[in-house]
Amino acid sequence: MAIDTPIKTRFYLERNHSKGHHFCLDVDLQIPESGISVIYGASGSGKTTLLRCIAGLEKPIKGLFRIGLDIWQDDKIFLPAHQRPVGYVFQEASLFSHLTTKQNLDYAIKRASNSVLEHDYQSILGIMDINQFLDVYPNNLSGGEQQRVAIARALLTQPKILLMDEPLSALDSQRKSEIMPYLEKLTQNLEKPLPIIYVTHSLDEVSRLADHIFVMQQGKLIKQGKLQELLPTLDHHDTTSNDKLGVVFKCRVIQQDDAWHLNKVVFEKNELWVHDNNLQIGDHLRVRILAKDISIALSNHLDSSILNRLNCEIAEINSDKDDAYCLVKLKLNNCTLIAQLTNKSVANLKLAVGMKVWAQIKSVAIID
Repeated sequence: MAIDTPIKTRFYLERNHSKGHHFCLDVDLQIPESGISVIYGASGSGKTTLLRCIAGLEKPIKGLFRIGLDIWQDDKIFLPAHQRPVGYVFQEASLFSHLTTKQNLDYAIKRASNSVLEHDYQSILGIMDINQFLDVYPNNLSGGEQQRVAIARALLTQPKILLMDEPLSALDSQRKSEIMPYLEKLTQNLEKPLPIIYVTHSLDEVSRLADHIFVMQQGKLIKQGKLQELLPTLDHHDTTSNDKLGVVFKCRVIQQDDAWHLNKVVFEKNELWVHDNNLQIGDHLRVRILAKDISIALSNHLDSSILNRLNCEIAEINSDKDDAYCLVKLKLNNCTLIAQLTNKSVANLKLAVGMKVWAQIKSVAIID
C-alpha cells in the first residue's frame, strides 16, 4: 500500500425499515492507513452499516472505496465481499463450534490472499496469547478467549484492513477487562502496519483504543480528529455515569525518579509525574486524566501535596447532567483538560471564561 495514499471512503445508501423508519447513510471520509480509527456514535447512527459497505456486505446506491492504489468500489467497479481482503470481527466471535481453535485458524489460512508464513502464524498466536487453546473447542472457551481467537483468525486471512464491529459488546465487564490489553497492544505488536476500523458507542473504549475518531449521527459524519483533539469535545451526556469523563494523552517518558518510583512524561510541551510502572526513558504510553480528579486553584500552591499543577486558561464552563456540578474546559497549550467542579466552587472562585488558573491533577492513570 502506498504510504502517502490514505484510505478513501464515500458511500450513499438509503433504506426503509419495516416500521416505516427511513435511514440514509451519507459519508465521505479519509481513514488513516495505520493505527485504530474508531467510529463512534449512538445505536442507529450508521456505524455498522458503514462497516458493511466497506466489507462489500452492503451495496450502496453510490460509493467509492480505495485503499492504497486498489479500488474496491467506484462508479464502475464493485468487488463482492469474498473478493475483498478484509478481516471482520463481529460482536459475537462466530467461531465454528465443531472445529478446534487450530482448525478455525487453519480455515482462515486457507482463505488468505497469500500463503501465511510460519513466523507470521506464531507471531499472531503470541500477540493474542492463544497457544494454550489450540486443541480446545469454542464452547470450552470464555467469551473473551473466543474473541481473541476470532481476532487471530481475522488477522491470518492477511487482510489489507481489519474491521471490528463492537467486539466487546457481548462480554461482561470482567471479560472486557481481560481482552482490552490485547486490543491496546494490537497495533504496536503487529509487524506490518494494518489499518483498523473499530466501531463502538463506549467512551471508555474510545479513550483506551482510538488514535483517530470519527463521530457519526443519523448516518452522517459530524466530527473527526485525533484522540487528544476530539475526545474532550464529545457529548458525554449520553453516558450513564461521569466517573470516566476525562481526557487521554499520548506521552513519552523523559525522566525517572527511582527514589520515589515516579516517571516524568511529556505531552505537547506539558509535563506530568506518573507511577513508574516499569517504564524506561523514551517509552511511549497513554495516560488518562479524569474530570473528577482535577481541582482548580487561582495560584500555584507550592505547599500542596498534589505534584501535578498545570497553568491553564478557562475555555468554557458548561452545565453537567448533575445539577450540583458543572464541566470546566481548560486550554493547555495545544491540549484540552476537563474538570468537574461543583457550581458552588465556581461561584466562590468567581471563575469565568478567559481566566488563567492552575489545574491541580490529583491522579493520573496509565492505560497502556
